[in-house]
Amino acid sequence: QGEVIVGIEACGYTNWFEELIEQLGHKLLVGDAAEIRRLARRRQKNDGRDADLILELLWHHEFPVLFRYSQESREVLRQLRYRHKLVKLRTMVVNTLQALAINAGLCLRAQLLTKGGRKQLAGLQLSAISQQQRDELVSLADELTRRIQTVEKWLQEQARKDVRVQRLQTHPGIGLLTSLCLVHTLGELSRFSSTRKVAAYVGFDPMEDSSAERKAYGGISKAGSRLLRYLLVEAGQTAAKDDQQLKQFYRRLLPRRGKARAKVAVARKLLIRCFIMGRAEIDYAEFLRRGKQAVE
Repeated sequence: QGEVIVGIEACGYTNWFEELIEQLGHKLLVGDAAEIRRLARRRQKNDGRDADLILELLWHHEFPVLFRYSQESREVLRQLRYRHKLVKLRTMVVNTLQALAINAGLCLRAQLLTKGGRKQLAGLQLSAISQQQRDELVSLADELTRRIQTVEKWLQEQARKDVRVQRLQTHPGIGLLTSLCLVHTLGELSRFSSTRKVAAYVGFDPMEDSSAERKAYGGISKAGSRLLRYLLVEAGQTAAKDDQQLKQFYRRLLPRRGKARAKVAVARKLLIRCFIMGRAEIDYAEFLRRGKQAVE
């Protein structure tokens, strides 16, 4: 029968359909819903007209195709998001344990789940209900830790096979999670014509509200991957301790912009560095050696 081209609007919860089309050996194109609507000749909208419009755009090669992640990237990103949710669940469990211990007169903070902390926690004089909750919460925290370690082991295997990930990890502050998220979220770097478009894709571009001669810039747009922005902000704080240029940049912004904006600015600069390293296929040492030439 040959390959069939299928076009759909971008929407949520269609992974099953996309994977089915790929398994059948056909080609799937996902289009920008807003751009498809803009290209419609009539304002009336229903399923029949939408289908006819998509067919017409495909026939005339005007379909506004969006970038689609590869199967490998989709799996890695799912695992990263899954691990992030597991960590949030474990944090909730640990915080509940902390509250239980503090109410009993014991403040352990980071030592709560250490060997000594567990011993002190087990020795608390609690009611029968509180003892049951303590034991179940400790068991739940251990189970979540085990599951997180299983996911991390799988992620380490993926990173070991990918030279792009290993290259990014040479930069201070960039670890396993950040490097994997960067590589598989950005995808093909050739589709970005400038560093500005990379920042906009991740959501680090400033929102502008200007009029005539007045120029006003607000916070960042927060478009794109929330997880990647979170990981970059966390990585930026570590990178600013070990990289002299980032440290000076952070300290220069801190008095004028405040801690929160300075952290975001460092994260944006770290994103641009990683993009340049990936585009030029160089490690951190070579990036520093090239200096400003690496940006060009």
